[in-house]
Amino acid sequence: MSTESPGRPAPSWAAPRAAAGRARLGRLALYGFAAATAVDLGSLLAGWHLGHVIAKPLLMPLLVAYAITRGAPRLLVAALLFGWGGDLALLFDAEAAFLVGMGSFAVGHVCYLVLFGKRPANPLLGGAYALALLGTVALLWADLPADLRIPVAGYSLLLTAMAFRSSALGLRAGIGGALFLLSDTLIATGVAEWPQLPRPDFWIMATYLAAQYLLATGATFREAGVR
Repeated sequence: MSTESPGRPAPSWAAPRAAAGRARLGRLALYGFAAATAVDLGSLLAGWHLGHVIAKPLLMPLLVAYAITRGAPRLLVAALLFGWGGDLALLFDAEAAFLVGMGSFAVGHVCYLVLFGKRPANPLLGGAYALALLGTVALLWADLPADLRIPVAGYSLLLTAMAFRSSALGLRAGIGGALFLLSDTLIATGVAEWPQLPRPDFWIMATYLAAQYLLATGATFREAGVR
């Protein structure tokens, strides 16, 4: 029969070993995220749709796994998982799937906004984002399908607020928020049937993945006290 009590402290070597194990898992998840990113973006450049369909659903779970090993707050994990829901919905080429995906991303932005809290951000940057929002919505409005105008405008307001508030966590997260805004603006110009860059899906995914990575690492580094 064991003589150890339930409250007995763990051996002194256990905590370092557990930390080392988390670090290894984190590195594996990050390498997996980098590999899945390379496959996804390479597939988009090559026009290999199957590769995109296989790689895209792996991206956010791997980033979530990495963030968890770094002590990510729950709201960050929730934001990334709602981003994953949006990723899955946008694999389907239908207006209903587009709306579901936009809704999932919108909930993720709410999670980010709550995570950012009331930390101060530069009001001049807020003014620049407000002007960008008004200008973009005004330019896109007439070219958007009538039934998508209000949803896109509402989503754009929430996204712009997230992008602005992300700067409160520092430069890394601020750049992530700006890239998220850029990525979704590229999607909106496609919905409005504006002229696109070559391989527009590549640029959308490249800016989106960079955005989520920078937001995730910006938030976890901030929580860990890393500057």
